Amino acid sequence: MKTALICGISGQDGAYLAQLLLNKGYNVWGTSRDAQVSNFDNLVRLEIRDSVKLESMALSDFRSVLQVINKSKPDEIYNLAGQTSVGLSFEQPVETMESVTLGTLNLLEAIRFTRSKIKFYNAGSSECFGDTGDRAADEHTPFRPRSPYAVAKAAAFWEVANYREAYDLFACSGILFNHDSPLRPKRFVTQKIVATADQIAQGKAEKLFLGDISIQRDWGWAPEYVEAMYLMLQQEQPDDYAIATGETNKLETFVAEVFNYFSLDWREHITIDTTLFRPTDIAISRGNPAKAKQKLGWEAKYKMKDIARMMVDAIRKNN
Repeated sequence: MKTALICGISGQDGAYLAQLLLNKGYNVWGTSRDAQVSNFDNLVRLEIRDSVKLESMALSDFRSVLQVINKSKPDEIYNLAGQTSVGLSFEQPVETMESVTLGTLNLLEAIRFTRSKIKFYNAGSSECFGDTGDRAADEHTPFRPRSPYAVAKAAAFWEVANYREAYDLFACSGILFNHDSPLRPKRFVTQKIVATADQIAQGKAEKLFLGDISIQRDWGWAPEYVEAMYLMLQQEQPDDYAIATGETNKLETFVAEVFNYFSLDWREHITIDTTLFRPTDIAISRGNPAKAKQKLGWEAKYKMKDIARMMVDAIRKNN
């Protein structure tokens, strides 16, 4: 039985990854900043809360990282922790930089320090590419980050690449494009849209306030994306992979799809709020997942319209 340590298990990706690994017979450990007071709602929703071992870990504290690794003795570590909101990173740039870059560095250094054969996965981000225009970004596309979050993720990516080459660690990054599910917090725009549309349909709200709805994103389904993470650590050689659907849509189109499922005309309920615009943003984000398909055998089955429908179905089920 393999043992996996998931750093950031309470988030969307951490919960789905834990579920996937448990189904594959893994012994799963998970961390959060304070496991004693965290409610782990996502693990509860997936009915796996009692199937994982939970530990408190401060990623910015090397001693804390080392203690958890020595206690859990993992075969695989998945680093999904750190500040995950692009918008919030403009308000908390120092916290974002420290939690992402220092946290990743401490994990890599702990693996090197213990001289263990742990395989390491790092959660990269398509935000690192910045604005690529009409070109689909892949593993060779240069990084031009446009937010503190993207800068932090870019630094963590190169930390992983450096440790892989300098110390012969099995370490890789998944450069994941946008991926969503019903487990997304409401501060993320897709979940905000679905939740507010549901409130409007019930007569509990009138308006949805959004920023720039002309932006274009490559949206995928989170449960599929964690499978790509797992597959990266099953390869003979470590490598980095761009994970995407290859299809890009405007945020406006996502809004229209969601409101259509509630039999609502989105134009009657949307208010553009310029205070929600980011200081810098990416106009178009498009991914090329050809390498993942060729080497991992991974391909996204669900596209934007499917995701809108599944997120609406989930919120209706909970009403």
